[in-house]
Amino acid sequence: MDAIYIPQLTQAPERTEEIQVDEFLPGLETLTPVRGRIRVQHHGNFLEVSVQAEVIITCTCNRCLQNYNHRLMIDTKEIIWLDEAANEIEDETLLEREVALDDLVETLSPQGDFYPSEWLYEQMCLALPQRQLCDNNCPGIQLNSASISEKPVDRRWASLEALKKQLPG
Repeated sequence: MDAIYIPQLTQAPERTEEIQVDEFLPGLETLTPVRGRIRVQHHGNFLEVSVQAEVIITCTCNRCLQNYNHRLMIDTKEIIWLDEAANEIEDETLLEREVALDDLVETLSPQGDFYPSEWLYEQMCLALPQRQLCDNNCPGIQLNSASISEKPVDRRWASLEALKKQLPG
């Protein structure tokens, strides 16, 4: 996907650009290409970006460690403010600084570019399931009784085991 030059977006019909998506995103491992559409609309001092897309990814179950396929579907909207100071670098390089609540918003320069592929990648990553389970009733890793033995496997523990047997029980 090509970058969208924000000033050019003001000249588009209804100040809107729609992008059909049918491609693999760099950095996102998927079984199928991401399919859907992105809509970017210029509202003067902000962009309204929305997406409806889906893709199939391979997840690893957190309980049994088996791989399974998961359909990831997103339908989201975000406001990105246009601010001249968005790309300015602060003079002081601070390792720690207090961040005001107003600073926790996305901003772009009104004379800059919007990268829909990067934005879509971020939205897909945010939609990845936190808890990955192949099934709600997944029993987890099954241990067979042959693998569980009463004898210590490590011979370095043999002395401790002998001492334990000498103590009154």
